[in-house]
Amino acid sequence: MEPRSVLPPDTAAAQPTRPVGVLLVGAGFIAGVHCAAIAADPRAELVGVVDADGGRAAAFARSQGGIRYGSDLAEALRWPGVDAAIVCTPNDTHAAVGAAVAEAGRHLLIEKPLATTVADAKDLERRFADAGRVLFAAHTHRAYDYGRAVKETVDAGTIGRPVLVRLAILGGWIWTDWSAWVADPEKSGGHALHNGVHLLDLATWWLGDEPVTVRARGRKETATDLRIYDYLEMVVTYRNGATAICEMSRGHRPATLSRREVLVVGTAGQLDQDWDGESGLLQTEAGTTLVPAAGGDGFAVQLAAWLDAIEGAGKGIPPAMPVADAVRAVALGVAVEESIASGLPVEVAA
Repeated sequence: MEPRSVLPPDTAAAQPTRPVGVLLVGAGFIAGVHCAAIAADPRAELVGVVDADGGRAAAFARSQGGIRYGSDLAEALRWPGVDAAIVCTPNDTHAAVGAAVAEAGRHLLIEKPLATTVADAKDLERRFADAGRVLFAAHTHRAYDYGRAVKETVDAGTIGRPVLVRLAILGGWIWTDWSAWVADPEKSGGHALHNGVHLLDLATWWLGDEPVTVRARGRKETATDLRIYDYLEMVVTYRNGATAICEMSRGHRPATLSRREVLVVGTAGQLDQDWDGESGLLQTEAGTTLVPAAGGDGFAVQLAAWLDAIEGAGKGIPPAMPVADAVRAVALGVAVEESIASGLPVEVAA
């Protein structure tokens, strides 16, 4: 029996609406968060889970009420009811897994980064364009309350043209132990691609301009035995002269205290967000006001945006997370890692 596929735009109106059947690829800790988002959205249905570790797939399937499970990705993509996939596997697998999803003709939401090299990211962009399927990278901070509130304020023109972003996300060690794949630069691509990419993408999204160069440095705060830098300082310059200063840490103490600091300065005002709230303080010549958070769960908002893109495929509706932006985020992360290694500014790959 052939799997269902999402109805094309010209027939969707004449057919009863049904949920998009989602295959979960990878049963690690982040998979549960995606499952919660699926369960909360009537437009999506979790069909099954596939993981290279069959035992882990089976355990996860039981936790989700006994859904179908397996360890063969190609076979799982042919299961009846699979229209799309959400990929939660290590970063170095994204290129191969994404290519398999594209070949199967399924839509894809993939955990960031899109890939660990610019060439692989561009290859996935091409494959999904050729297949006519939606490719969405999970840059979830775009869907978080604070990220959306800043973007809406900037797009409204309230602070004029943005010229400076200062963004810091600081916290302690979050992984189970040092053997975790995220601490292996060969598997994660380095901390700039695994965690720093959130800040690089967000600042670039807010500024609305093309990055030109990156200057970065990294430190090993938790222990010198780490193979990645768990503290990053990243400075990005943009084509129109704007600057983004991004600070990312997983080596802060105490580890239980997280801190986020946001400052966006424009030609007509500035927006601050304190670490202890989602609201921002807007300062312009007209005075000072509060900017409320956009509201909503980030993963739920992200899933909804992906489903919107699937529904709007072929209708000329721009997606909330363009593939070109995901490719650019990879280019920024790669440039950061290169700058740390060389100690010099690095041009961002076009």
